[in-house]
Amino acid sequence: MKNNSLLICEKDLGQRLDKLLTKHFPDHSRTYFQHLIENKHILVNGKPVKKRETFYVGDNVTISFEEPPELDVKPENIPLDILFEDEHLLVINKPANFVVHPGPGVHNGTFANALLYHCKQLNTEEFIPLRPGIVHRLDKDTTGILIAAKTRTCHQKLTEQFANRSIEKHYLAICSSAPPEGLFSAPIKRHPVNRKTMHVSENGKEAISHFRLLAKKENLSLVEIKLITGRTHQIRVHLKALNCPILGDPVYGAPSLNQKYNIKRQMLHANNIKFTHPISEVSLELIAPQPKDMKKFIELIQPS
Repeated sequence: MKNNSLLICEKDLGQRLDKLLTKHFPDHSRTYFQHLIENKHILVNGKPVKKRETFYVGDNVTISFEEPPELDVKPENIPLDILFEDEHLLVINKPANFVVHPGPGVHNGTFANALLYHCKQLNTEEFIPLRPGIVHRLDKDTTGILIAAKTRTCHQKLTEQFANRSIEKHYLAICSSAPPEGLFSAPIKRHPVNRKTMHVSENGKEAISHFRLLAKKENLSLVEIKLITGRTHQIRVHLKALNCPILGDPVYGAPSLNQKYNIKRQMLHANNIKFTHPISEVSLELIAPQPKDMKKFIELIQPS
């Protein structure tokens, strides 16, 4: 445990404790502080507190931050839907509910664990800890194309291609309503209160998406997105900003529509990718079949 303290001043009065703490310690979320409160790791004047407790000027709040567990990546025999593989790289069609690499709250069962089992020659010491071979990421419930490198040289060259935007990535999304077609530029940064989410902000990093409407039926649309930049949650945040949230998105979506269609994960799929093989320099274009739950909506909106 790592302890920290906060002295209540007049401007802090009238606020819930979990909200107050996220303002003073913005690297942590309200959910995290609620967890600490429930486990009596937050004290006021030496006594456990509740979220809605009344505070007074001069009260001393002591926070015992939990030290994150030391994580390691172990090989796990997890089946992979492989789209392309050679001695240099691996490309899979990622399913929903599949985390890319270990992190807080997720210690195993990830793509990184599967990669170490599948590619036994992978040298973990050549890569960033917890991310052996990982070149880019997809959200846990976003499906589709995911690339991994088997060697450090391949990893470096793929990373350069992503950085200079020479890799062309196209996504498919089922949206509420339809976004305007063409380029959409809106900078993105981490939310000041809910640190697990992103939002559009003039002080954020440049974020550019290109939208193309493929089909529309009633209140749903099938949209193709070409990513120009690759910010965290970029597609989800941009579509929310355009009032066309992705169906099923539990964070940026429309709860009433998600409930209507009984969808609990975002209908977003990394559909196809074009890039130059980093070693052979051969042009590659790969397409990932859509998952069944999303294909059902695609057929509804765009009947064959």
